[in-house]
Amino acid sequence: MIQNTMLPIHMAQPATSSTAAAGLKQNSPAEVTKSFGTFFADALQQLEGQEQQVQTMNDKFILGEVDVDQLMVASERALLGMQLTTQVRNKVVEAYQDIMRMQL
Repeated sequence: MIQNTMLPIHMAQPATSSTAAAGLKQNSPAEVTKSFGTFFADALQQLEGQEQQVQTMNDKFILGEVDVDQLMVASERALLGMQLTTQVRNKVVEAYQDIMRMQL
């Protein structure tokens, strides 16, 4: 026998916009662009820091102060960060080119 087939009242009501329901303000395109630019600049600064850390660890490895496994982990982390940054840049350029090709 099937029981409890009725939906609760809150599920039966029509859904509202998630931002309106949460009371969040919607950002303008300029604000979104600025926040993405800030995010990307921060990511580039972190990547630069990782590369500098690898250089420092490489120098310490030559002097025998750092193990090879620590150097390899730092190198791979910097490499993955560079690959991720490159892929994000490629997607941004691709999206920009798609927008520029759109017909008005």
